[in-house]
Amino acid sequence: MTRTRPLPPILRVVVFLLRPVFMIITKRDWRGSENLPTSGGYVIAANHLSYIDPFTFGHWLVDHDIPPRFLVKDPLFAVPIIGRMLRAARQIPVYRGTGAAAESLRAAIEAVREGSIIAIYPEGTMTRDPDGWPMSARLGAVRIAHATGAPLVPVAQWGPQEIIWPYRREFRIFPRKTMHVWAGEPLDLSDLGDDPTEEQLQAASNRLMDAITELQAQIRGERPTRPRIDVRTLSKPKTRYKEK
Repeated sequence: MTRTRPLPPILRVVVFLLRPVFMIITKRDWRGSENLPTSGGYVIAANHLSYIDPFTFGHWLVDHDIPPRFLVKDPLFAVPIIGRMLRAARQIPVYRGTGAAAESLRAAIEAVREGSIIAIYPEGTMTRDPDGWPMSARLGAVRIAHATGAPLVPVAQWGPQEIIWPYRREFRIFPRKTMHVWAGEPLDLSDLGDDPTEEQLQAASNRLMDAITELQAQIRGERPTRPRIDVRTLSKPKTRYKEK
């Protein structure tokens, strides 16, 4: 494809190496490209359900001429080699729960204002829902979109969990799984006004997760049967092997 948004050199190498692999080991169901803005910066918010979905989501982004630029948990930037690659790829560290947390938000806002497309997992972590449904959202995605006036596009993923279920270490590559990534219409945030309260931001974040959940329900052909998990109530996850 002819790219109108250039990839950083390190991402060109990653795409060159990994995209052919994912073309072989997965099938793809990409939908909703008509909902993506054609110019300017904006925010894409997707559910997070597998260790593998940053790669499949990145594949979708690349196939839609979008340089993958994520908000990434800051410990990864301290890992030798990986940290250097993340910086070279212009990823943005997230310093959650520290005094530098606001700096992450400012960096993302500045990037969108400069015309970048920022991909964010609004839950902030992989889902803990037993059936893989999205959880509640933290406020970052809505804050960035509101501060910049940029569109906020909800995206639902389904399929990566068939390769690696959340917090498990069992790979199931074959037979080939279909990676579903569907984009919905940008969220309407006009009701927030100029100076929204925390309650208004949370309500807008709930609407975002409603939109993502609805997209995933369409993909799956079913609906959630239990209340949405509140990410603020979660303890530290335990990664484990799947029980036989």
